[in-house]
Amino acid sequence: MSDLDPQSAPAPQASASAAQASAPPPAAVHSDMSDGEWHRMHPLSPLLRGGLTLIVIIGILVANLRDRIIAFFLPENFRWDEEDPVDFVLENGIAIQAIVVVVVGLVVLLAIFWTAWRFHTFRITGDEVEVRSGVLFRTHRRAPLDRVQGVNLTRPALARLVGLAKLEVVGAGLDANVKLEYLSTRNAETVRGDILRLASGHRAKDAAARPAAANGRLSSRVSAGLSEIVDGVDDDGTEPESIVRVPMSRLILAGLLSGSTIWFVAIVIAVIVGLVLQPVWIIPALGASIPAAIGFGTYAIRQFIKTVRYSIAPSSAGVRITFGLLTTVTETLPPGRVHAVDVRQPLLWRWGGWYRIRVNKLSGRSASDASAAQMGDVLPIGTQADVERVLRLLLPSIPIDAALLDAGLHGPRDGDGYLTSPARARVIDPLTWRRNGILVLPQAVLMRTGRLWPKLTILPLARLQSVRISQGPLARRLGLAALTGHTVMGPVAGTIESLDHEQAYAQWNAITAAAVAEASAEGASSTEEAGRNAVEVEWPDAAPVAPSLTPPASPESPAVPPAPPAEER
Repeated sequence: MSDLDPQSAPAPQASASAAQASAPPPAAVHSDMSDGEWHRMHPLSPLLRGGLTLIVIIGILVANLRDRIIAFFLPENFRWDEEDPVDFVLENGIAIQAIVVVVVGLVVLLAIFWTAWRFHTFRITGDEVEVRSGVLFRTHRRAPLDRVQGVNLTRPALARLVGLAKLEVVGAGLDANVKLEYLSTRNAETVRGDILRLASGHRAKDAAARPAAANGRLSSRVSAGLSEIVDGVDDDGTEPESIVRVPMSRLILAGLLSGSTIWFVAIVIAVIVGLVLQPVWIIPALGASIPAAIGFGTYAIRQFIKTVRYSIAPSSAGVRITFGLLTTVTETLPPGRVHAVDVRQPLLWRWGGWYRIRVNKLSGRSASDASAAQMGDVLPIGTQADVERVLRLLLPSIPIDAALLDAGLHGPRDGDGYLTSPARARVIDPLTWRRNGILVLPQAVLMRTGRLWPKLTILPLARLQSVRISQGPLARRLGLAALTGHTVMGPVAGTIESLDHEQAYAQWNAITAAAVAEASAEGASSTEEAGRNAVEVEWPDAAPVAPSLTPPASPESPAVPPAPPAEER
């Protein structure tokens, strides 16, 4: 029970039985810290979580308030601008008092760190991961295992020097993550495997307890990733081999040919032209250009450091993505957690045939967290063959072959199956109207856009939250419409513009019906697969849940309104 619980403490016997019931099954855990009891973080955790910042702030204050501090401890006749404080202390025989003051200050600082460490505990039970922290202002965070989306392992540069790492349990929601800062690297890796193993077993238990689906032939297409989730995690400690190799020379060239470089070069050229025309502005121009150059260089170096040592590989827990030179981040993306995929090619990357892949997924971070965007990049740079391998790994249930990918990245092609914009769309979309296209597959929607910056967006139907059809005044005049697929928040935006309004309405109906059918089929398939491949772990008995009496909506007849007459649109 949390110390924040307003209810009174239970009886000792009831408390002991509750603690015993909350302990995870021994067969599902490999770490002594995953026994259902409260454990403390590593003793150096307060120093890495903010202690260094506190020490730096104290040092800055001492440096700026040196005169006042000396005047407070030393006599008024002490000439601080002529005499050295250390010599004065030694000459006047007050070295013992000075040492006592320094020791007392260190003891107070250590007491603050020790108190923060003492009150920072975590517990892993059979149902959730809990973290308690704070001395004056207590915080208790919980991450239910059946809502865990993944576990990220991060090793900042300073923590790596002392052999520590932090875990971030990704929850399903905004600002729902639970952080374990810090553990030894070995304990962090073992605890991470235990959490993934418990989460997969918990999902298998919940899926097996759900009532069987309606009679009928279930979809035979069940992704191998979902089977891995149901089967549980069997992490043998070996590092999986990456399916993509990114040479250092490619990373350097890609950084030099990025969009930010184009803007920087354009600004430099504009400044030079302006100085040639108006030399009187040379001093203000230099004053503005030097900070801009420093900022651009810092940004470029930071982006390069983040993408060094990149690897992506399949594992028993999902897709494991690792990146970073100084701060190493290892993210595990379970199958079925990808809500949207974006494959794009910057303008200057064409000569090398390079692409970037970003995804929308449940990150559990707040909207103001800047690291959420970095976690959306699953392939910083790669060839078309690398893109095909990564897509096959991220979306194993969607049949995207080389021909389909080539049509999406370099189309249009004759007979590629995409629904494109009509010729009248050139009025409002003169560059990309020929390339715009949408293709509805049984498992996903593919949107092809962009001429200078070509982009292919893939929206899995089972993860689609809603579909919107919209028209602006000019588009309505031309008989055009736009389609937008809504997913979880992320860097990928699934929108296709300038479609014929009648065809767009038909596609809207088709996507709506296909999304309902795909979500129903995936739920039925995962339930059946969970019943066949549930992990053999004895879980505590849960109270039975009465099944819903409301029958599910039939996928064959979704509630879709008919197309309105032309005069009403």
